[in-house]
Amino acid sequence: MIQGCMAIYYREIMIMKRRLPKMIATMSVSPLLYLIAFGYAMGNNVRVDGHTYLEFLLPGLVAMSSMTQAFAIASEINIARFYWHIFEEFQAAPISNISYVCGEILAGMTRAFMSIIIILILGYFFGVSLSCNLLFWLAIILNSFIFASLAVGMAMLVKSHADQAMFSSFVITPMAFLGGTLFPVDRLPLWAQKILFLLPLTHASKAIRTASFGNIPDYSSYIILFLTGVLFIIASFMCVNRARD
Repeated sequence: MIQGCMAIYYREIMIMKRRLPKMIATMSVSPLLYLIAFGYAMGNNVRVDGHTYLEFLLPGLVAMSSMTQAFAIASEINIARFYWHIFEEFQAAPISNISYVCGEILAGMTRAFMSIIIILILGYFFGVSLSCNLLFWLAIILNSFIFASLAVGMAMLVKSHADQAMFSSFVITPMAFLGGTLFPVDRLPLWAQKILFLLPLTHASKAIRTASFGNIPDYSSYIILFLTGVLFIIASFMCVNRARD
């Protein structure tokens, strides 16, 4: 199992290595625009929970980027399925489904961690340094694990790139804006808070932001993220089984 998983992961890493300059540039654009438009332009006049908005925003961008970049592995899987027909090669190879799922999830998590490093570097140049402690990284690991698992499952279900784009437009993009990344969720009406409580990104944003300020997050957020990740990896495994049949 481990050899099959590492073979899948190694292939994805080789693709990332070849595209590394373009990936770094792509991963830098959105966080840079958010930092300039919503953070730097507001200066220190806007304060949220005792912090400047730039300090509040940066952990939210970390949570958002760990989600979007981990989920972006779905596009790579779809290209391999629809254009290169590599998934059929995997079917013929002695690689188990769980090895395939774990290899692709690791690749998605690697993309997420690359984007986090870029955001932390950008934050340093904007004068914001976060406390990158163990709980900070644990929340990022769980968040990227959830959305990389979701990406593998969705990549097996969609029939075209248009389906993939539709899912991103109706699920991933709204979650990126409403999951506590750009504003405190508790300022919304109670009914909206109850809906957003169901989103894993809401718990990831809360845990990452609290840990990045040097405080101890609510452990219930980690439990919810862990259980959601377990649910998604089981679902993705079932989706790969179905696609392979």
